[in-house]
Amino acid sequence: MDVNTYTKIPGFRCASAWLATAMAVCAFAAGAKAQSRWATLQAIHCLENPTNRTAPGPRGELGPYQFRAATWHQYSQRPFASALNRQASDDVAIRYYNWLKTQIERAGYPATTYNIALAWNGGVTSLSSWKVPRSVRDYAQRASNLAADFDQQTATR
Repeated sequence: MDVNTYTKIPGFRCASAWLATAMAVCAFAAGAKAQSRWATLQAIHCLENPTNRTAPGPRGELGPYQFRAATWHQYSQRPFASALNRQASDDVAIRYYNWLKTQIERAGYPATTYNIALAWNGGVTSLSSWKVPRSVRDYAQRASNLAADFDQQTATR
């Protein structure tokens, strides 16, 4: 599926300007693992804040990845309002991704895009819970599908 297809789905618009920037960043990726991280974070961005809105979410979330203040402050010394800054938000997203990856692997699960997205949306304990809400599983599946498409797009360029 073409990345532009996602902008045609009603209610689903991923900022094409960010995609262009992300593709440039991806060119610096050293290997498949870096591309997978990039693709996973791009997918999460597209699910969390596809229109790059600056207004806080219903629970006070901010930025491209819709961080909550508590999560932001675990990975950054900057004020929470800096979550609206794309570079600062990307930095925190990478740190949070790496932490989730470590926690998932320590728990004995593979750090797949699906598992990263599941933990991102539902918490690390979602991996071992039988009571994961359907919405969290759907989120993880959509992120996994998007990331696979982004990786494929990158591979063909």
